[in-house]
Amino acid sequence: MAPLRVLLIDDDPERANIVEVGLSENAVVHIVSHIHGRTLLDEIASIAPDVIIMDCESPDRDTIESLRMVAQSNPKPIVMFVEEEGSAQMNEAIEAGVSAYVIDGLTPKRVKPLIETAIARFKHMDSLRSELRKTKEDLAARKTIERAKGLLMQHHGMTEDQAFASMRTMSQQQGKPLKDVAESVLTIIGMLAGTTGKANTP
Repeated sequence: MAPLRVLLIDDDPERANIVEVGLSENAVVHIVSHIHGRTLLDEIASIAPDVIIMDCESPDRDTIESLRMVAQSNPKPIVMFVEEEGSAQMNEAIEAGVSAYVIDGLTPKRVKPLIETAIARFKHMDSLRSELRKTKEDLAARKTIERAKGLLMQHHGMTEDQAFASMRTMSQQQGKPLKDVAESVLTIIGMLAGTTGKANTP
């Protein structure tokens, strides 16, 4: 297996050395000074790390906002050093995307298990997010298809089965998903209804 790429954001040389020693056989560690915002995103894009370790003993607003930016644009497993567990800032950091955290007692032996925990938790949460996103997309697609069926039944005198069969045939002929065909049906019937309404206006 290729070694992990780790982005370590830390101004503490002693702690950075502990992380490097703990990962010496398993990862390539890139160390940078404390960075935020766009600079952080650019660094992540350049290094393409498998995991990020951040020195944020007491996360401030800039740090939390940076974490949200990472989670939205280029999500990665994130490990954070913190002063205490359960603080309001720490809870916000976890909501923003932190996968694991270290309170105290960091030793080289603890580093690798922490990284593995962060990666496993990130993959689990990412899987849950993907499932939720797919569920929402499927629900939206069903609603669109139902609306299109209703309009075909209303404007073309079709039964429900006929309306669905008509859209399914168009989907096969055009090589498009049924949801896309339904959206086209909504657009076309909507335009025709608008044109008819204008034509009938005195």
